[in-house]
Amino acid sequence: MNADELKAFCLEFNYAVEEFPFGEGVSVFKVAGKMFALSSLDAKPLTINLKCDPDLAVQLRADHPAIAPGWHMNKRHWNTVTVRDLPDSMVRELVEDSYDLVVAGLPKAERLRLDRP
Repeated sequence: MNADELKAFCLEFNYAVEEFPFGEGVSVFKVAGKMFALSSLDAKPLTINLKCDPDLAVQLRADHPAIAPGWHMNKRHWNTVTVRDLPDSMVRELVEDSYDLVVAGLPKAERLRLDRP
């Protein structure tokens, strides 16, 4: 998966937006104002920070050298994923899980609003 494909996938989710609160080089993908992914899309190698269930995060890090504690993030809840070292399907699943975790943490009224087309 390349940077353009990763960006396009992050923006496929309902109400996902790309913002640049840390400057032009750092894409922050949000839903309802909450971050679910962060990446310097021009970095070599391409990495992305993703939210993850804390227990699963530990397991993923143990099983995959391409997954490390979130760089400059709460290491209990965030992973840094080196995209080139994992199958595209797994990267997509990790991004989707991150999005779903963020949405699940929103107030019920906000989640209901997001469900509307």
